[in-house]
Amino acid sequence: MNKKILNGYEKISVIGMGYVGLPLAVAFAEKGINVIGFDLNEEKIKKYMDGEDPTNEIGKDRLKKIKTINYTSDEKELKNSKFHIIAVPTPVGKNNIPDLKPVEGASRIIGRNLIKGSYVIFESTVYPGVTEDICVPILEKESGLKCGVDFKVGYSPERVNPGDKLNTVETIVKIVSGMDEESLEVIAKVYEIIVKPGVHRASSIKVAEAAKVIENSQRDVNIAFVNELSMIFEKMGIDTHEVLEAAGTKWNFLKFFPGLVGGHCIGVDPYYLTYKSEELGYISQLILSGRRINDGMSKFVAEKYIKELIKTGKKVKGSKVLIMGLTFKEDCPDLRNSKIRDVIDELKDYGIEVLVHDPVADVNEAFEEYGIELVSLQDSILVDGIIMAVKHNEYINMTIDKIKKYYSITEGEFPILFDLKGIFNKIDVENQVNYWRM
Repeated sequence: MNKKILNGYEKISVIGMGYVGLPLAVAFAEKGINVIGFDLNEEKIKKYMDGEDPTNEIGKDRLKKIKTINYTSDEKELKNSKFHIIAVPTPVGKNNIPDLKPVEGASRIIGRNLIKGSYVIFESTVYPGVTEDICVPILEKESGLKCGVDFKVGYSPERVNPGDKLNTVETIVKIVSGMDEESLEVIAKVYEIIVKPGVHRASSIKVAEAAKVIENSQRDVNIAFVNELSMIFEKMGIDTHEVLEAAGTKWNFLKFFPGLVGGHCIGVDPYYLTYKSEELGYISQLILSGRRINDGMSKFVAEKYIKELIKTGKKVKGSKVLIMGLTFKEDCPDLRNSKIRDVIDELKDYGIEVLVHDPVADVNEAFEEYGIELVSLQDSILVDGIIMAVKHNEYINMTIDKIKKYYSITEGEFPILFDLKGIFNKIDVENQVNYWRM
């Protein structure tokens, strides 16, 4: 299969052209491989065809050079491929129950266009068992073909980090798995075309599914630990960052920092694991505790801000705050599961007027997703407080004197500055503003 793909006799299809699917399609295409980039979103497909990159993962210049990707919303085009990679999102719904509709829908689309001799590989984050117990029956029903006889499946979890230009799909070891030895080797060899460090062959699909879901669960628990420390040290009057800096001098100390845990992975993946765990009769203790802590940090930040307003003699209701940053991470336009939105909602509940600025977020998406109208910094003057929520480069390069121009303050007054990501050096600014960080 890999030789046929390299020689142009077979095509690779990528279903779901988002933050995961687009870089994957591009990586293969830059090796001269013919790729079908499929997405149901016709507007997104048109942007790709015009050389635009709404994800900002690849960039216009690089995208325009690629000539071997056929961007399409026509599912019939998938009949021209025998190697399908599904990279659709797997969110959680009400009560944090895994929402498998996107991956089930993608399975139906592939199934309707599946031909004999094909391989279907899932990259979407799922709990162990989804590929074989849920997706395979859908593929068989829609195609009329038999898995293991007419087509084979595998699982290779995505590991990309949106906005990260160093750790990309080409530079991260890829976990691969197949339903049998033959499919494992075929899938591994195809991914080896683009993955420089090589691939790790998992013993089974369930092992690969489990490996993915615990990667972000582990990170979530570690962040929850330092978030809890942040709340404890807040009561003790101790700066958490200074504690972590001191503790970090030990060789085996894991240096995580407190913060709002949003995005499509860390704040979501643990629920896939605990859902399956509960289904099997085990109620998670540690993982769900970490989730509760991290989900509660937005409220913690908002309430801390209210207390600072009161301490400085400001009226709460009718006051104005500028939130700098809305995306879930720095220099990435991804707004999915942004916990800053929760901070905004909490502050609005107190009658505070909230202005939101973000230099990389899409204005239309912010309004459509959260009902938030982004403002320019020029319009963000005369505020009572500022919350720097995301470590965008534009904000890193700002001086404290420039920040102070946005405040409505009288001479000698110390304005409120919440620096959630530790952009400023505390010693440099605490004699100019009422400074707080997590």
